[in-house]
Amino acid sequence: MSRIPQLVHTVGAWRALRDEYRRTGCSLGFVPTMGALHPGHGSLFRTARRGNDVVLASVFVNPTQFDEKQDFDKYPRTLEADLALMGDSGVDVVFAPSVAEMYPNGTRYTVQESEQSLVLEGAHRPGHFTGMLTVVLKLLAIADADRAYFGEKDYQQLQLVRGMAEAFFLRTAIVPCPTVRESDGLAMSSRNRRLAPAHRALAPQFHAALVGAATPAEARERLQAAGFAVDYVEDQANRRLGAVRIGEVRLIDNVAR
Repeated sequence: MSRIPQLVHTVGAWRALRDEYRRTGCSLGFVPTMGALHPGHGSLFRTARRGNDVVLASVFVNPTQFDEKQDFDKYPRTLEADLALMGDSGVDVVFAPSVAEMYPNGTRYTVQESEQSLVLEGAHRPGHFTGMLTVVLKLLAIADADRAYFGEKDYQQLQLVRGMAEAFFLRTAIVPCPTVRESDGLAMSSRNRRLAPAHRALAPQFHAALVGAATPAEARERLQAAGFAVDYVEDQANRRLGAVRIGEVRLIDNVAR
């Protein structure tokens, strides 16, 4: 039987709970999200549930990682439905702070990475990774978890978070989790709900091109011929990463090579 997780909105309220869990020796798993949840998030929550005594999730639409204000304004806010999914997936506590709670000093203090954050997504979305790393560092410090879970769909983000955790000697282990896909191969994403029906029918060709093309250039050609606007397709180490636009929606994905 599912239950609604306990909801807290302030750092102080969460830390009081965290102190109780620490006194009783409970292990803590943490899953940061921006809400608008889908089954891919549910997989992260269930993985955290299996590995920890207590599971914390956060819901915070972070304004500093949106390079276009209209994307921030359009991002779905679905907290009631999110709480139900989290309850079904074993989340115990949800931290849902305000912008003022997360940025009491505005944006005076930020985290900047000087190499990998400047390519791929970083080249197409200037400032995105500074906003992401800043808020993730804040959330990891607040959660004080044993383990934090991140999906591989945002592969560049995952690598940057892992690097930041190592660089700043964070005690929280960063745990990667496989991308969850629809039956037609499309990577699950909160943005998918914004796809027009015709664009949703086209979207699986993105993953198919990343998997099936012999080279990034061939994948780009296939996608452009199908009607996608291609930001990039590149091979890096053991991954092929890509970003495309369909109408007003931008999708990212990656596959192992």
